[in-house]
Amino acid sequence: MNVSKMKAAHRNLVNYQYELGRVWRGYTDRILHIDLSKNAVSTKKVDPEVKEKFVGGRGYGMWYLFQSTNENTKWNSPENEIVISAGPIAGITQYPGSGKSYVVTISPLTHAPIDSNVGGYFGPYLKFAGFDALELQGKAEKDVIVYIDGNKGTVSIDEAPEEPLDSHLLAEILTEMYAMNEEDKKHISVVSAGTAADYSNWGMLNFSFYDPRRKMVRLKQAGRGGIGRVFRDKRVKALIVKYEGLKGDSNNPADLGLIQDAGVKVHKEVHDYDDVQNQMRARGTSYLVSIMDHFDILPVNNFKYGCHPDTHKIDDKVYKKKFTLSECDGCWFGCTLACAKVVEGFELQTGPYQGQKVLVDGPEYETIAGVGSNCGIFDPDFIIENNFYCDTYGIDTISLGTGVAYVMELYEAGILTDELTGGLNLNFGNTDSAMELLHQMARNEGFGAILGQGIRYVKQWLLNEVGGFTAEQQQFIKDVCMECKGLEYSEYVPKESLAQQGGYSLTNKGPQHDEAWLIFDDMIHNLMPTFEDKAEALYYFPLFRTWFSLVGLCKLPWNDIKPADNAETEKPSLIIGHVHNYIDVFNGVTGQNIDLDQLIKQSARVYNLQRIFNLRCGFGTREHDLPPYRALGPVTVEEYESRQERYDSQLQDKYGVDPTGKSSVEKVALMRKLRAEGYEGLCDAVYKRRGWNMNAIPKISTLQELNIAYQDLVQLIKPYQE
Repeated sequence: MNVSKMKAAHRNLVNYQYELGRVWRGYTDRILHIDLSKNAVSTKKVDPEVKEKFVGGRGYGMWYLFQSTNENTKWNSPENEIVISAGPIAGITQYPGSGKSYVVTISPLTHAPIDSNVGGYFGPYLKFAGFDALELQGKAEKDVIVYIDGNKGTVSIDEAPEEPLDSHLLAEILTEMYAMNEEDKKHISVVSAGTAADYSNWGMLNFSFYDPRRKMVRLKQAGRGGIGRVFRDKRVKALIVKYEGLKGDSNNPADLGLIQDAGVKVHKEVHDYDDVQNQMRARGTSYLVSIMDHFDILPVNNFKYGCHPDTHKIDDKVYKKKFTLSECDGCWFGCTLACAKVVEGFELQTGPYQGQKVLVDGPEYETIAGVGSNCGIFDPDFIIENNFYCDTYGIDTISLGTGVAYVMELYEAGILTDELTGGLNLNFGNTDSAMELLHQMARNEGFGAILGQGIRYVKQWLLNEVGGFTAEQQQFIKDVCMECKGLEYSEYVPKESLAQQGGYSLTNKGPQHDEAWLIFDDMIHNLMPTFEDKAEALYYFPLFRTWFSLVGLCKLPWNDIKPADNAETEKPSLIIGHVHNYIDVFNGVTGQNIDLDQLIKQSARVYNLQRIFNLRCGFGTREHDLPPYRALGPVTVEEYESRQERYDSQLQDKYGVDPTGKSSVEKVALMRKLRAEGYEGLCDAVYKRRGWNMNAIPKISTLQELNIAYQDLVQLIKPYQE
C-alpha cells in the first residue's frame, strides 16, 4: 500500500498547539477535549476535588462522561463521549502490569456506562504527552484521524479517506506514516476499530504497541460493551499518540525508592515461581483452559456443561507449541509477567485475507473458551483464525463466543430454522458456519448482521418479531440467553457457585469477570458458607479490583503470580503481600499515605457513581441484576442428568429435600425454585453490605460517608430511598 499517497489525501480540519505539560507525581492535571462536530480542540484543568475523589482512569472516565451527558443521551447521541484515561500509576516501568488504559462510554449493548481495560501504549503515552484523559465528543462528517504529538505539543484532525479500516492494516500503516524511521515506531500508539464495528454492537477498540524484535505492530483490545461501535459512529478512523522520551522516572514520583522496592519483590517472584505456578511467560492465560475443564467450569455448548473430552485439543499444551516463545512478551515496558502471546506466520484459510500469513495476538483464555469450547469447537487453528478476524474487524471475542453459542443452542432446539439463519447450519461444532457469521458481521449481511446486534437483541427479535413460539419455547429462549444488563457473559460457568453468580450479575456494567472471580473460594474451597461471607467477598473484591482501573494497573500480576508464603496468610485469596505492594506503589508515585481502607474508599466512590449513572440511564434497580436462569442452574433435563449425582446430593444435603422417586422434570423445577430463592437472598445480603437499599440503590447516607453527596447524585437517588 502506498502510505505516502494515503497521507497526501488527508485534508486538515484543525491544528491545535498546546503548551507541553509536566507529569508530577503521576498526574498532569489536564484533560484534552475534542469535539468532532465543531472540529474544536481544547484543554481544561482537573478540579482538585475531582482528582481527590475519583483518582484517575475509570474514575475520571465516569465523572467526565456523567458531566457531559444527561438522562436523554443515547449511545449514538453526539454528546456521548469516549473517555480514555490511564491513571496515576500507569507508565511506571518498575512494576509489572503498569501500562493499562481504561475506556468509558455509554454502550450500544447496555445503554448505560461501560468500562473496558486495555494494554498497549496509548494511555501512558497520552499522559506523557500532557493529558490525564482524552474526552472524544461529537461526530465528524467524514472519517477522520486525530493525531497527538506529545513532543511538539500539537493536535491535528484530518479527514482520511484512503486508509483501510481493518486494524491489522491500519495500525501498521499509521505507525509507518507518522514515524520518522524504524526506531521511531516504538514511540507511536494507534487506537482503531475495524470494518465490523461500523455495524455491530460488539465493536471494540484495538490499542497498538510496536514490537521491535518482530518489527511488527501488535494489538491489545478494549473489548467489552461495543465501544468500537461508538468510535465508528463518531466517524473516527483512528487516534494516534506519539511520545519520545520515556524514562524510569517519567511520572516524577514522590518516592521512586518505594516503587523500586515493591518492584524488586514481585520481579523476583516472577523469576523464581512463574515456571512452577502458572507459566504466564510461556503460555499466557491459556493455562486456564485445562484447569477450568478439570473443575467443570469451562463453558461448553452455551454454558450447558463445564467440561468436555476434547478439551485437550485446545489446552495450553497445544498453544504453547503455537506461540512464539523466543522472547517473552509484555504489552508495556517492564512487565516481566509477559503474558501477551503471539502466533506468527499463521496462514488464513477464509475471508478477505485468505492465503495471507499474518501475526495473531493471542488467543487468550476468554477467546479459546468463548469461540472454542462454548461453541462446541475444539479446533485450535479455527480459534486462532477467528481471533485474528475478530481483532482486525473490531469484534469482541467474548460477546461473539457467547453469542454464537446461544444461537447454536437455539438452532439445535429447533427455535432457529434454516430460513431464519439464511441457510447456515448452526449445530454446535460447525466451524464453517461460525466463521461465516463473523464475516457476515463485517459485511453487514445475513444472520450475522442480526446476531451482531447482541444476544439481548436476538432474544427480543425472536419473541417480538418472529413469534409463534409456545410458552415453553419462549421461556427457553430467555433461560439460555447468557446476558445480563445487555452484556454477554464472559467464559466461566457460574451455576455451581452462588458467589460467582453475584460476581457476574451484580456488577454495574454486566457479567464481566474482572470485578469478582470467586468460583474457587466458593465452589472448590467452600470458604464462603453463609450469605454474609459471600456478601463480604462481593463487597471487597469488586472494589479492590475496581481500584486497578482507577490507577492504570493490570490485575494479572496481583493473582497470577503469588508470594511463596501466600498460602500461610490469614486470607490467601487476598494475596495481601501484593496488596501491600500496590499501596506502596501508589504512595510512592503520588506522595499520599493511603492504607487499604482508603484504597477501598477510593473505589467505592467510583462504584457508587457508576451505579447512579446506570439509574440515570433508566437502569440500576434490582430487576436489572437478575441473571438468566442458565447462570443459576440446570435449565433442561439433559443438563440436570449430566450432573445428577451432584444435584441430587444438593437437594438432599443443602436443601433438605429427598429426591427419591421424583422425576428429572420435577427435580429441575424444584432446583429452579430453590436456586432462585438463594440468589434473591444473596442480593439482599450484598445490597446491605454495599450500603444500598433492597432496590439496589445507594443510600444517601452511603454517599455522605464517601463524601460524594453531590446535589445531582442525591437528586437522582432521592425518589428511590426507603
